Amino acid sequence: MVRKYETVMIVQPDLGEDELKGLTAKVTDIIATMKGELYRLEDWGVRKLAYPIKKNQRGRYYYLRFDGDAPLIAELERRLRLDDKVLRYQSVHLEKEVAAPAAAAKAASAEVAPAAEAAETE
Repeated sequence: MVRKYETVMIVQPDLGEDELKGLTAKVTDIIATMKGELYRLEDWGVRKLAYPIKKNQRGRYYYLRFDGDAPLIAELERRLRLDDKVLRYQSVHLEKEVAAPAAAAKAASAEVAPAAEAAETE
């Protein structure tokens, strides 16, 4: 059964371009070989951590959004756990597709605006 997942991982902030490309290639390869479908891979950049992790004050964040099944998520997390470059990761099963908060706020204000205009014309 195919399920929707998102994973956020924090990697060491001082990795070179080649190491980052290798890490993202490894993740996309795992998803592809386990018959998953990758929708989004975003580099959120280097940010300050709330507390030091393995003596690192900062970490580079990556966001993954993909579809797959339970063996895929098990293999992905196993490989991330074994990789020394990865400081932390968290995978979450998405129940249903959620709109971005900004998009939801725009939709709500768009619904209110026509009603307000109709009240003014009366």
